Amino acid sequence: MKKLKDILFYAVIIGGFSALIYGIIFYGKALEEGRGIVSNISEKTPFQEFIGSLLDNLHHSIGLLVLQIITIIIVSRIFGWAFKKIGQPMVIGEILAGIVLGPSLLGLYFPDVSGFLFPAQSLGNLNILSQIGLILFMFVIGMELNLKVLRNKAHEAVVISHASIIIPFALGVALAYIIYTAHAPDHIEFSSFALFIGISMSITAFPVLARIIQERGMQKTKLGAIAITCAAADDITAWCILAVVIAIVKAGSVVSSAYTIVLAVAYVAFMIKVVRPFLQKLGKRYQADKEVSKTLIAIFFVVMLVSAFVTETIGIHALFGAFMAGVMMPSDMQFRSKFAGKIEDVALVLFLPLFFVMSGLRTEIGLIDDPELWRITGLIILVAIVGKFAGSAIAAKVVGQSWKDSLTIGSLMNTRGLMELVVLNIGYDLGVLNAEIFAMMVIMALVTTFMTGPLLNLINKIFKKEESANL
Repeated sequence: MKKLKDILFYAVIIGGFSALIYGIIFYGKALEEGRGIVSNISEKTPFQEFIGSLLDNLHHSIGLLVLQIITIIIVSRIFGWAFKKIGQPMVIGEILAGIVLGPSLLGLYFPDVSGFLFPAQSLGNLNILSQIGLILFMFVIGMELNLKVLRNKAHEAVVISHASIIIPFALGVALAYIIYTAHAPDHIEFSSFALFIGISMSITAFPVLARIIQERGMQKTKLGAIAITCAAADDITAWCILAVVIAIVKAGSVVSSAYTIVLAVAYVAFMIKVVRPFLQKLGKRYQADKEVSKTLIAIFFVVMLVSAFVTETIGIHALFGAFMAGVMMPSDMQFRSKFAGKIEDVALVLFLPLFFVMSGLRTEIGLIDDPELWRITGLIILVAIVGKFAGSAIAAKVVGQSWKDSLTIGSLMNTRGLMELVVLNIGYDLGVLNAEIFAMMVIMALVTTFMTGPLLNLINKIFKKEESANL
């Protein structure tokens, strides 16, 4: 009985008020008289109008952006999974996914599909989201640096990492001298071009290196600890040098960039002397509560964003500020791991693939359409490998490592991956690198990252044979 009563009440309420709405709208048509309203009479069938409405909705900014994100995530995960299956870092597959979705493949062979998915007017929103993802990612990278490990092995790490920066940097500057006349953008001074080529040769992909070490079970070995420490020291040094290079490029000369560099030094000092102690106090509160509260998370995010804003404003890029904020986080590694875990999945799965595709959309392999350009690409790869691999290996041998460990460290430090793309995109945005050089450098980043796994296997194989022969 009660059920029937409920059904009757529902029917009266819905039916009665629906009729009332219809009646008001019907009689309300009379109010339109004299307002110059033109009826939209279409020659299309209702189905055609429906399809047209769907396409309009799809190309509305939010609809298109969601479709782009879905496509990017699916393609990136497929390529990443495929490369992981063949023993390569997922990042190589994700970078290639970006190139496949860009003008090098999709735009070349399926221009209509490319134009539909990635029209030029839609790329602004995609770029902003990718930059937010990079800021979060650099924040996580800063938190993953264990400064205690760095202090424990500071002597060896500083020698190896700084040698692995200055040698490829010098070779990069020499390379810039060779290619500047024919391949540098017309409006860019040689010093700016040379400094950016130099820093591009000097980068090591700390996150990729750390994951390779973890996948190979090297994290608890002495060699793994040294490699991680070298990469950490390399990361800090290289990003500081990059900040100076950006300041010089934006200012136009070393002298005029002095003001920016002074502000950058003041900013770093403030972060170390004021922000870090404040965050350490908050970290002690976490140790007492064993819980990362929403308020605490909000404070850390504000610190990250303010730091990124300050460094972007003074002219050394928002990514450096995010990285420094991560380094300044409370030193408790358990806390860092827990907090980074909250950000990392979203940054790596959702935002970073957007950055790879933005890089891919800028990479036009078809521009390298001449044997001479491929020779220059080969020269870039050779200089990158000799500078980073040989520089790191020789420095490791000098500080007392065996040849096997020295060559292993050299192989790991030669890994560039995502961090190289970050630097290249900064150079592209500043106008220091044109599309042609950008494509060449992306190929170099892929080759030097791809070769790490096979090179490590080859080194192990060679030295196993030697060890067997000596028995």
